[in-house]
Amino acid sequence: MDIKLFIQGLIKLVLGFVILCLLLFLPAGTISYDQGWLFLGCLFIPMLLMGIILFFRNPDLLRSRLNAKEKEQSQKMVVFFSGILFLSSFVLAGLNYRFQWLVLPDIVSILAAIVFLLSYGMYGEVLRENTYLSRTIEVQNNQKVIDTGFYGIVRHPMYLSTILLFLSIPLILGSLYSFLLFLLYPFLLVKRILEEEKLLEKELKGYTLYQKKVKYRLIPFIW
Repeated sequence: MDIKLFIQGLIKLVLGFVILCLLLFLPAGTISYDQGWLFLGCLFIPMLLMGIILFFRNPDLLRSRLNAKEKEQSQKMVVFFSGILFLSSFVLAGLNYRFQWLVLPDIVSILAAIVFLLSYGMYGEVLRENTYLSRTIEVQNNQKVIDTGFYGIVRHPMYLSTILLFLSIPLILGSLYSFLLFLLYPFLLVKRILEEEKLLEKELKGYTLYQKKVKYRLIPFIW
């Protein structure tokens, strides 16, 4: 057992939970923000389970995702603006609840939670299918093209799952304003995808053939 990896993962999990609680409940002015707790449960319970599975079955993948840092300046900017977007959206959702600007019905939060959990399941399946996945744009040693499962439908199923996850978050939180802000996120991903494909075409053997086989990057029949 890699104790160092276990402690690192646990610290990041707890730290992430604390930060999100502060971002949601301080602006909300109360801890009685039911949609906030619903979101935290939907996020951290599956995250904990996935972390445990990766810890025992693929610790190298877990380690790479915990320690990932972008090297390209353009991608650092994408990560930076994504972070600002997320922070702003969580704070806005808390303020929306506090001042009751435009709170969505509970049924919207419940349906969005279902979409979130299904998308997280898709995220986990993509991790199972492709053990080369990294949080940074890179080609790893001995990496191979994966063309089965979700990769047989779109070239970037991981990004598709994250879009579904992130767009469902503000709806779980009951904030239409946060949802409108989150709509910027897919456009940030487009830049990342285009740059990633340039690297894969250049450095990953068989990727250009895979592009001919699977035509759509993100959304079937659209793009």
